[in-house]
Amino acid sequence: MKNFFKIFFASLLALIVFTMLAFFVFVGIIGLIASASSSDVPEIKAKSVLVLDLSETFPEQSKEDPFAVFMNTTDKEIPSLYDMVRMIKAAKNDTLIKGIYIQGAGNGNGFAASEELRKALEDFKSSKKFIWSYGETMSQKAYYVTSVSDFVAVHPQGGLEFYGMTSSLFFIKGMLEKLDIQPQIFYAGKFKSATEPFREYKMTDANRLQTGIWLGDLYNHMLVSVGRSRKMDTATLRKLAVTGAIQSSGDAKNNQLVDDLLYDDQFKSQLNKKLGNAANDKINFVTFHDYARSADYRQTGSNRVAIVFADGDIDGSNESEGTVGSDAYKALLRKIRLDNSIKAVVLRVNSPGGSALASDVMWRELELMKQQKPVVVSMGDVAASGGYYISCNADSIFANENTITGSIGVFGIIPNMEKFFNNKLGVSFDRVKTGPYADLGGIDRALTEPEKKFIQSSIDSTYYTFKSRVAAGRKKTVDMVDTIAQGRVWTGSRALGVGLVDRIGTLQDAVNCAARLGKITSYSVREYPEKKSFIEKITGSTEKSIRQRLVKKEIDEVAWRWMEEGKKIRKMAGVPQAKLPFTFDLR
Repeated sequence: MKNFFKIFFASLLALIVFTMLAFFVFVGIIGLIASASSSDVPEIKAKSVLVLDLSETFPEQSKEDPFAVFMNTTDKEIPSLYDMVRMIKAAKNDTLIKGIYIQGAGNGNGFAASEELRKALEDFKSSKKFIWSYGETMSQKAYYVTSVSDFVAVHPQGGLEFYGMTSSLFFIKGMLEKLDIQPQIFYAGKFKSATEPFREYKMTDANRLQTGIWLGDLYNHMLVSVGRSRKMDTATLRKLAVTGAIQSSGDAKNNQLVDDLLYDDQFKSQLNKKLGNAANDKINFVTFHDYARSADYRQTGSNRVAIVFADGDIDGSNESEGTVGSDAYKALLRKIRLDNSIKAVVLRVNSPGGSALASDVMWRELELMKQQKPVVVSMGDVAASGGYYISCNADSIFANENTITGSIGVFGIIPNMEKFFNNKLGVSFDRVKTGPYADLGGIDRALTEPEKKFIQSSIDSTYYTFKSRVAAGRKKTVDMVDTIAQGRVWTGSRALGVGLVDRIGTLQDAVNCAARLGKITSYSVREYPEKKSFIEKITGSTEKSIRQRLVKKEIDEVAWRWMEEGKKIRKMAGVPQAKLPFTFDLR
């Protein structure tokens, strides 16, 4: 007994000491976080120059790195695209900001996102402040943005990519045949090309036609934008591309695509001269990460406009980060609908679609929302198929000219892997069932003819419902919608012409419209899904983040993308999909 109490009190003492240590460590961490979060606001000095690094990908919603506080970095938050646009507007009237320097080697953003950045930069130029751009080598997508500049320079031994645009798909029908896997495919819409990689060796004529049209639209828009900024006609620009005339940085300068060929130190020296400094003076460069902590760019007011970001594939999950889970968004939209302080809603859609059922769940919530307060949709890079499904019943729909939208169609895939299991793995299956269709949808056998009819009927029914939703939302007949549906992909500019969208405009344009419809002038913008707390980020993202980093370390980006696509294909099996064509590579 004596030993028992000795051990008991020793253990109790150890527990008390451990608890106290843990408490002080926790308090220390919280103090560190508080210290970091309340650190001095970066000082913006006179004659400062904002630095826009185009190689950064600006997400739809700003993202915080929960580990940045421990890494001694000031870049704790990645500004969103909307933040960037608002900060550029704020800088336009900030007397301490003299201009913007664009680091334009690459561009990590889509064409519609780049369009929003470009429009913000064009507006910034109206203040008569300068925009200068530099890159050792400059990609074509980066040049689409940097061409807005007053001065564009590249490295003397660098270059400028200017060859035109291409979109490529990869097809796996041959691989499936070698593996003895039969993709049993069902679809509605002759342009619904999402299943082509499984059933064809190359693009169908219908898909080649639509791809040529929307790709041509993106390219024409780029040429018009570049031509307007560089004071060149589009015919000249197109000729430079088709003849392969731009092979070196010298070619780019001789053909007036860039203004000078400079080394970095020469560029900085000229920038100092522009600022009225001595050649070797230190330039007051300010990153947008720092400017976000010092600039007053957010609107304030007693009322609220909610921006709901629907960014990612649509599925039936309870996830809201990296995917659009209908369970999570259903609860979120109901919460917003019942919040009387929110007078209008903007749904920002950047999604290729996904589950047709999950899309309909969200459609219903938005239909209920519209009965109580205005709903305006703003389309990002992609708002197609299921992404259009959740958009179609809004009071007003905004798209960028470069937005990819439409793709009103449905498909389903149930792979038959019986021969693969038998011939490649030596695995066989047997079963007992209470009815002929009890195992419908299994991947270990071929579908029977009656089963195929069941599934195709379900696909056709879902497709009709999709068209009916669009017809009601856009105030058209189902027959009229059918002529612009069929799974066909449209750019924002063409979608405007066929009535799928109402206006060409940015997210800010959509917010302004929502405020007008809500009859409010004084308001603040509230973004949803709401950001997670520090503890939620630490506990919720650590495992996933570590797992992803470990895998990415062992494989390259292409292999990582293929693996992610493989996971998406597994999710598609047996579930009717309202989804954009299989992921394409666009450059």
